[in-house]
Amino acid sequence: MNREQKRMMQRQGVGADGAVATRRAVSPQDVQRRRRERVGVRQYFREVRDEMRQVAWPSRPEVVNYTTIVVCVLVFMSLLIFGLGFGFSKFVTFLFQK
Repeated sequence: MNREQKRMMQRQGVGADGAVATRRAVSPQDVQRRRRERVGVRQYFREVRDEMRQVAWPSRPEVVNYTTIVVCVLVFMSLLIFGLGFGFSKFVTFLFQK
């Protein structure tokens, strides 16, 4: 049994052995503990800033290179789709004219 199947069974309330699992009541202590785990707005943005500093950002030449590649592929695919559509439409109109 893979992870996806186990998660699906947990959502349905069935244990790994096939027994129906009973749901545990959420106690007020659990609710309080979850609320204490939350962080404030300042802490959140501080952590986001720290994580963003760890990101391996591409250099300017890499961005220019990737952008050029994307634009070229976009133009090529657009022309290819336009050409195929135009060609097939001409072919179909040729077939129906006879």
